[in-house]
Amino acid sequence: MHKLGLVRDIDLALHLPLRYEDETRIVTLNDARDGEVVQVEGTVTRQEITHRPRRQLLVTLDDGSDTCTLRFFSFYPSHQKTLAVGARVRVRGELRGGFLGKTMMHPAFHAAGGQLPEALTPVYPSSAQLPQAYLRKAVLGGLRRADLSETLPAPVLASLQDSLRGLRAPLMSLRQALEYLHHPGPDVSLASLEDHSHPAWQRLKAEELLAQQLSQLKAKLERDALRAPSLQPLSGGLHERLLAVLPFALTAAQRRVGEEIARDLQRSVPMHRLLQGDVGSGKTVVAALAAAIAIDSGWQCALMAPTEILAEQHFAKLIGWLEPLLEPLGKRVAWLTGSQKKKQRNEMLALIASGEAALVVGTHAVIQNQVQFKNLALAIIDEQHRFGVAQRLALRSKMGSAFEEGELSPESRGTGFAGPQALPVEGRSGDAQRASDGGEPHLLMMSATPIPRTLAMSYYADLDVSTIDELPPGRTPIVTKVVSDSRRHEVIERIRAQVAEGRQVYWVCPLIEESEAIDLSNATATHAELSGLLPGVIVGLLHSRMLVAEKKAVMALFSGGQMGVLVSTTVIEVGVDVPNASLMVIEHAERFGLSQLHQLRGRVGRGAAASACVLMYAPSEGGRLGETARERLKAMAETNDGFEIARRDLEIRGPGEFLGARQSGASLLRFADLATDTHLLEWARQAAADMLRHHPEAAARHVTRWLGTRAEYLKA
Repeated sequence: MHKLGLVRDIDLALHLPLRYEDETRIVTLNDARDGEVVQVEGTVTRQEITHRPRRQLLVTLDDGSDTCTLRFFSFYPSHQKTLAVGARVRVRGELRGGFLGKTMMHPAFHAAGGQLPEALTPVYPSSAQLPQAYLRKAVLGGLRRADLSETLPAPVLASLQDSLRGLRAPLMSLRQALEYLHHPGPDVSLASLEDHSHPAWQRLKAEELLAQQLSQLKAKLERDALRAPSLQPLSGGLHERLLAVLPFALTAAQRRVGEEIARDLQRSVPMHRLLQGDVGSGKTVVAALAAAIAIDSGWQCALMAPTEILAEQHFAKLIGWLEPLLEPLGKRVAWLTGSQKKKQRNEMLALIASGEAALVVGTHAVIQNQVQFKNLALAIIDEQHRFGVAQRLALRSKMGSAFEEGELSPESRGTGFAGPQALPVEGRSGDAQRASDGGEPHLLMMSATPIPRTLAMSYYADLDVSTIDELPPGRTPIVTKVVSDSRRHEVIERIRAQVAEGRQVYWVCPLIEESEAIDLSNATATHAELSGLLPGVIVGLLHSRMLVAEKKAVMALFSGGQMGVLVSTTVIEVGVDVPNASLMVIEHAERFGLSQLHQLRGRVGRGAAASACVLMYAPSEGGRLGETARERLKAMAETNDGFEIARRDLEIRGPGEFLGARQSGASLLRFADLATDTHLLEWARQAAADMLRHHPEAAARHVTRWLGTRAEYLKA
């Protein structure tokens, strides 16, 4: 029950059926159609155990109109007892006709007699060893005991009625909606229950979206009550000097978002901003400029990336840009990962604790307990959807003791706080409490997976969003081709031609080594194959199980141009930047998500050479691709626009792809669908603001009912 999240009575009441079984009527075998799930009642006329082709229990049932064979491959003595010859039983299952007559495989059964149910029988999501009968009883008890009194004030209910006007049905109360969905009558349209268009479903979706919006808005208001250092770019300081030495001019979009971030950093409330931009749009330089503002003001900045390869890419760029400018100031850029030797790691920890390391770049090692910042003021998280909630919260809690104890005077920092700390408020959450403990760093999250509008309105409602919507000049458009695996030899010829012209090639595989469960080509076998077919060409192999030193050596050869082809798993999905690479081959492309395919494609097209991405798929046994896979590959071939890709991905896969572990493994939206319930989301945004302003007690009750402890995860 705990695994299913069923702890409180309200959790049980909100545990809705996956589907329904109709046990309200009995049909005769004569009237039942082939393939239909039916309930029949009859007498057992024969029972035997056979051993060919395997051990099974065969039972013949006669209901007076026809006979049917019940077939069980797993059975117990209790089955044989209930289904003894002469017993009258009620059986429910899928009826199949055939040469040997009508059969049912593993039907549900019990002794005949007793009243037929008056409502459809619910079938609930369950976990191992948790029988439906037990779950039904528990849910019924929870529904009876739960406090389902109205939390929506009259004006909010009226506005909900208006937004549901198209349903032409009276607005149900929460209790009515739940009782109906747990026990719908036999005359209900199953289609309206299954597609969630029934008024009972609409009421639940509206309440759920409202709880989510209330939680997000409350988190935003609480954060606005916290204090953060006010960071001012100094005239002639690091920020201006960095702009002067960059080997390229910023695009208009980079300048615009840079100014948005700079304005946020000057305020004394913590920035909470998502910087989104398509693959290759130049987010790293915007992050470097934000870091320069923090360092100018005498504070530290941390940049955290999900993989060592990506962290190293950032580190190389940032050192190149910032280290020469930091040296005259006696400051350093520190590097921190889990694979460091103890001596090097201790050196870095000392630099960070003393404040000499003005910028810290690394993987999740940055948030471990032994890392103590002197005065962290800006945390930058790249590819934020790949980090768990706990990791993001840990980085935000790393504000140094200097901030807490007020050691840094406004004079020594170059700037002070723009305003006094908010007064303590009774019943404040952990976030708000941190203001009195010390402070909160400014937070800049970056993502190359653009967030569709409906997702930004719901899961990211508490974030300010900056978008880099243009690519730097000189980037060549990438041509995408979808080809069958049967044309593999043509693809290899194309690789040979590209390498002969001095270009480099990526070949991405989904698995590292053979799996009996899924027969996919693997990186190791493909590396061996290409090495044999491309004599004279260095073919490299990169996957997540290699030692860090091996990965670095392979990446150095590829980045340096000595290696012609790099066979890799998806470790190169983000951050790898080799302008000379002009061809990307993705094997078994049908196995990848849209956003992942788009990220991988973004590894080419970074130089002036014409670039291409080949999506190679393996048709299934029937020679066809599944509907979802076909939609994904079609979308990739039709557009290079990350925002259009993201919109289609949301339609195909749902929100999980974009959110990472934001919801701690459990989807925060169980009932609402962002692709179809936009009207309810718009209503919930407006209603949340009204409720927090005019009915704060009702708002608090509503969030507790729907989210319980999960409300904390929305704040990450």
